[in-house]
Amino acid sequence: MRLLLFCAALLCGLPCFAASSCDVRVPTETIALGEVRLAYQSIGRASDPAVLLVMGVGGQLIDWPNSVLTSLCQQGLRVIRLDNRDVGLSSWTGSVPSSNLTLGVLRYKLGLPVSAPYHLRDMAVDGLALMDALQIEQFHLLGASMGGMIAQHMADIAPQRIYSLTLLMSSSGALGLPAPRQALLELLARREAPNRAVALEQQADLLAALGSPQVTDERATLLQQAARSYDRAFNPAGVERQLLAILAEPSRVAMLKRLQVPTLVIHGTADPLLPVMHGVHLAAQIHGSQLVLVPGLAHRFQERFKAPLLAAVLPYLAAHQMPLSGAQLAALLPGQKREYLR
Repeated sequence: MRLLLFCAALLCGLPCFAASSCDVRVPTETIALGEVRLAYQSIGRASDPAVLLVMGVGGQLIDWPNSVLTSLCQQGLRVIRLDNRDVGLSSWTGSVPSSNLTLGVLRYKLGLPVSAPYHLRDMAVDGLALMDALQIEQFHLLGASMGGMIAQHMADIAPQRIYSLTLLMSSSGALGLPAPRQALLELLARREAPNRAVALEQQADLLAALGSPQVTDERATLLQQAARSYDRAFNPAGVERQLLAILAEPSRVAMLKRLQVPTLVIHGTADPLLPVMHGVHLAAQIHGSQLVLVPGLAHRFQERFKAPLLAAVLPYLAAHQMPLSGAQLAALLPGQKREYLR
């Protein structure tokens, strides 16, 4: 019945629930979880099924478009979005060894091991610990770019907790997949800026390069987006550590082949950072996964592509909402301390 109501709402363009409960202007909360303090927002009613949104490298929770959050919430979902460790208003309190992104990139290109202060699996444990703290046992999981890589680890660590897994603009990390253009990598790695004005110009350059060739963004709009992120939080050292975590990550193919979670893979045909074969290959590694290719979509949320993204995501989430079995519920009784394999 819930699915029928959901589909009727989609067809009629009507929200399933009152918009008053879907105000995205909620306060940002912070919570200490071991060596991290995570900033997050919860949008919607606590009684609704939850979806956790995990952003990509250097991205903040504010980078999820408000209109997308509202659409998710109005379809009866509680939307949780967080700043990953080391970016936005989240922090990492571990010991900070000396790190060199340039050296890491060189070692990666030569096929040599790359060291990182922490790993993507550690960031996956962060997300699971947040949902523990919020007492959310099962949830949908949606990750974009690096967030999709983190989400893959979350689904491997605790598959029984995931209603569905949606991987947007992401990759399996397998060797041999098409590499991004060198100029784009240089923009991504460019993190040193003597002042705010230079930092904004650099970020606007990166946003432009990650956008679709089908869309012409006004420079003023890109600078405004860059300023919004910079003024909320600016931590280039944290972004560098996240990049090192990606470079240090081995192929996830073996892990993906054992996943038993309903999975939707969405990728753009015009992605300049992770070319479309990354999405095709990723879907091919996950048993039973569905693949949606969005013509013209690049590696950034842009208004033109909101409708096809939601048309893929919303019905998939509605169709994959299953209660815990008795055995699973017993394994997740309140008060039990959970240990996750990193």
